[in-house]
Amino acid sequence: MTQDSMLSAGSRTSPGPDTAPTDAAGAATTSVVVGGLARGMAAAGLALVAVTLLAVGYLHLAGPTAGISWARRTISEYALTDSAWLFNLGVVALAAGSVCILAALVTQRLARPGSAGVLLGLVWSAALLALVVFPKHNWAVGPSTDGQIHRVASLVAFLALPVAVMLLTRRGRGGRRVHRPGWARAGFWLGVASLVWFSPLAGSFLLAPVTGVPWYRAIPLGTVERGLALTEVLAVLAVGLWAMRVARVGVPGHTRPVPPPPAGADR
Repeated sequence: MTQDSMLSAGSRTSPGPDTAPTDAAGAATTSVVVGGLARGMAAAGLALVAVTLLAVGYLHLAGPTAGISWARRTISEYALTDSAWLFNLGVVALAAGSVCILAALVTQRLARPGSAGVLLGLVWSAALLALVVFPKHNWAVGPSTDGQIHRVASLVAFLALPVAVMLLTRRGRGGRRVHRPGWARAGFWLGVASLVWFSPLAGSFLLAPVTGVPWYRAIPLGTVERGLALTEVLAVLAVGLWAMRVARVGVPGHTRPVPPPPAGADR
């Protein structure tokens, strides 16, 4: 083999001196793009959840709906008023915001697309949309299929969200701090608190055949539901802030490239 052919073969099989910097630049570009996409989705999710808080907060504190009892009337009572559109806006915004936050977690590989936490998060969002499609029914006028679906969707949403949050945020337990900062821990414990709020609902329902008291009258249903709903919305916010935090400091699923040493540096 001639010297020229040996040099030609070597140039095809051996990486050139610029290969490592090129690979590093490609990895850096990927990290920046993924991080930017995740930040955008997390920011959109947080903004939508803020819309929910503003809309539902207004229904509680201002306008003709401010007189609705917080203790005995459920949140869905607002769907029976002239301000139903504002209630529906808040619920749809929460569903959409939750999906955006889930997408931010998946993009950063903080959660797998088919994991139980992600699937339960999607169930939560679907159940919220069902609350709008099948609004609350006035049971004083008799039974209703839409009312039954609304009631089941409420229970599914209230139960799916805390379990989803706990599964999503526990993944980083014991890992590096950047993977599970304070917002992730806050989300986990807000999920636990949501289940505590849910327990009176479950208990009153299970004891109704024994006590003879309808489950919705055995407890201050409006108070319990509002405490549960607020805790769950705060849990969604905490997970969204966790996703935003990780997107700012780095993407766990992608290795940050190490810049090559400057020319002439000592080895």
